[in-house]
Amino acid sequence: MASHHPGKCCTVGTLFEGEPKGQTTTVDGKIDAYLATAPEATARADCGVLFVPDVIGIWQNSKLMADGFAAAGYTTLLVDLFNGDPVQLNRPDGFDLFAWLAHGSDGKNPHTAEYVDPIVVAGIRALRDRGFKKIAAVGYCFGAKYVVRHYKDGIDVGFVAHPSFVDEDELAAIGGPLSIAAAETDTIFPADKRHRSEEILAKTGQPYQVNLYSGVVHGFAVRSKVEVQVERFAKEQAFRQAVTWFDEFLGGRQ
Repeated sequence: MASHHPGKCCTVGTLFEGEPKGQTTTVDGKIDAYLATAPEATARADCGVLFVPDVIGIWQNSKLMADGFAAAGYTTLLVDLFNGDPVQLNRPDGFDLFAWLAHGSDGKNPHTAEYVDPIVVAGIRALRDRGFKKIAAVGYCFGAKYVVRHYKDGIDVGFVAHPSFVDEDELAAIGGPLSIAAAETDTIFPADKRHRSEEILAKTGQPYQVNLYSGVVHGFAVRSKVEVQVERFAKEQAFRQAVTWFDEFLGGRQ
């Protein structure tokens, strides 16, 4: 593993303030999604972003972040990886995350790779069908694995924050540039896993970047306390890291 399995820290956080501006939609007529469309004046007409979320799925924070990528010029599609069964924010201590992953909340709705993979592929295809020739992808926590895993299906450039579940062979197989935002304190992506990931990335021959943010923990890029200055700064900088990476490796601004 290039990062450990998810844990309780993947389910806790705070809500960001704001009113989402995108629209609810579906992919393939059955997968729930949220589409944030870039303003015409600033839109990158040839480039779209697939947003692969954490276990909380399509919620206030992920919608607002998708809106942020749209405001930066990238129409963004946020997909429901969990068939209407995301984890609720701040679940009690007794919540069994691994049982949810294996079987879903009702025991009949697994969230393992064989079920998630087709959703990610459908999201990539949906962006292509909208005319986007280049696809960037962002992945947070759980979603990071599926960004790394699906370069082979058409992702041109990726950004992940505080990744979980990533296998070493998946990381070694990336087919394009990858940027990682990491937390100083993170039991899922600790220093040894971060350094091992750097070793693997160096051998891929692809451009890569690993930025370490002090004073924050796993989940900071999508579930931080924005009233805490160090957390707000890290969240905002990780977002800028992603946009700058995409601007550079999707061909730059005209």
